[in-house]
Amino acid sequence: MQITPSGLIESKLPAVKTTIFSSMSQLAQQHQAINLGQGFPDFDCDPTLIESVHQAMLAGHNQYPPMPGTPVLRQAIATKVSALYHAHYDADSEITITAGATQAIMTSILACVHPGDEVIVIEPAYDSYIPTIQLAGGIPVLVGMRFEDNRFSVDWDLLASKISLKTRCILINSPHNPTGMTFSTADLARLANIVRDTKILLISDEVYEHMVFDGNQHHSVASHAELAQRSFIISSFGKTYHVTGWKVGYVLAPKSLTAEFRKVHQFNVFTVNTPMQVGIAHFMHDHRHHLQLSDFYQEKRDVFRNALANSKFKLLPCDGTYFQCVDYSAISDRSELEFATWLTTEIGVAAIPVSAFYQEQKQNKLVRFCFAKKTETLNAALKRLQQI
Repeated sequence: MQITPSGLIESKLPAVKTTIFSSMSQLAQQHQAINLGQGFPDFDCDPTLIESVHQAMLAGHNQYPPMPGTPVLRQAIATKVSALYHAHYDADSEITITAGATQAIMTSILACVHPGDEVIVIEPAYDSYIPTIQLAGGIPVLVGMRFEDNRFSVDWDLLASKISLKTRCILINSPHNPTGMTFSTADLARLANIVRDTKILLISDEVYEHMVFDGNQHHSVASHAELAQRSFIISSFGKTYHVTGWKVGYVLAPKSLTAEFRKVHQFNVFTVNTPMQVGIAHFMHDHRHHLQLSDFYQEKRDVFRNALANSKFKLLPCDGTYFQCVDYSAISDRSELEFATWLTTEIGVAAIPVSAFYQEQKQNKLVRFCFAKKTETLNAALKRLQQI
């Protein structure tokens, strides 16, 4: 009997296909549509950051850095976190530089989830969470957000009801992709009540921490001392500094959790490119680069919202991130994927169906747009959307 290559391996992720982000971007390219689907800027980063990395290369920072990351960058992060959240993380033993946030999420899960452990995931959820839990042998336990009056919120009572003796950790995300909602201090207090007197860990995805609007503040898990003691907290320089292709992020965690994280990290990627780390550390000395980011993106958000205020789209609240969800129920009865496909092929603007962030493809007649784009890109897309 001849064995074909496809018969040599049994997939560990049989349900995983090409991501919706890749599919919609490919469709946008085929139809010359304006891509407001995939979540990355179409504008360049600050030239000063490029120069900082260039100077790091010229200065010889081109070999392996220490496994946890360069000391200068870890110290810069410790300084930033202390100033913003009044939380003190030791740069040597509680901060690790990662190859982007997705690697940080995977390494956190692999470090703490054993086969048969349950991990609570709040849906809609970023698409890497569940496959990573499955690769670790864990069991995803899904908790749907409450969606009432065109606003998403976490149903903490429902989440609490999902806690079992097998619950190993809870994965949370604020500011939240795709909904744009943000956690309040009341949310953190409710979460603390749920996990108190348990051994449940938290993985907090905070990659959009510097994109919170209307004068509000990001309530990091780092700012809640009780929760911080059981948490891996993840952020992304790619999101903050408009360099998503650099894939540099970091993890904050207490010393004991960091020790386990690094055991996996050293065999996962070992370390992260040196000149980017040194360049970013130098760039961070000017705090305005992250402190002014909310104003920068709020201006783009407001351009987007104002242009569609009198359209047939119903705008959901956008408290943070660079994503705007809209209700299209006054326009079409199509499913979310069908509507997003129609938008791309017929209107010339690509979006992401929010149903793609659910395992069960829940239909709320919602699509997500990314407004991290040049003004001319947004204006061209909005002109097309206004005509619907």
